[in-house]
Amino acid sequence: MNIFKPADIFQFAVRIEEDGEIFYHKAALMAEDAGARDIFNRLADEEIRHKRIFSDMLAKIKQSSVPETYKGEYLAYLRDYIDGKVIFKKDLREGALPEIKDTLSAINFAMEREMESILYYQEVKQFLAEKDRVEIDLIIEEERKHFSKLAELKKKYS
Repeated sequence: MNIFKPADIFQFAVRIEEDGEIFYHKAALMAEDAGARDIFNRLADEEIRHKRIFSDMLAKIKQSSVPETYKGEYLAYLRDYIDGKVIFKKDLREGALPEIKDTLSAINFAMEREMESILYYQEVKQFLAEKDRVEIDLIIEEERKHFSKLAELKKKYS
C-alpha cells in the first residue's frame, strides 16, 4: 500500500525548494564577502529553477482529488508537514537560524539540508509505484548537483 501519491512527493519537493530559496537569500544577507553573497544568491536562483522543474512535474501528474473539509485543506496539511518535520523545519520561516554564524557555517548548514533532501527522496521512493520512481530520481539528481556546488564552495572557505 502506498502512503504517498506521486503528487504528494512533488508538493513536498516544491515546498522544500521554497524553503531552500528562503535560506539561501538569508545566507546571502549575512555573508561576509561579496563572493559568498553572489554564490548564495545564485543558489537561491537555482532553488527557484528547481521549484519550477518540480512544479512542472507535478502539473504532468494526474491529480486525484482528496476529500477536504475546506478548499486547500490537503495542501495546507502537506505544507505544515514539510515545515514542521522535513529538512528545514519551521525555524527557517520564522527567521531563527541560530547555528548560522558565518559563511562557513551557512555552507555547512546548506550541505546538511541538501543531503537530508537526498536521503528523504531516496526514502519516499519506496512508497511510490515503480513507474513513478523515475521522477523522484530526477529530483535526487538536482539535489546532488546542489550538494556538489556547495562542496566546491566549502573548499574556498575552509
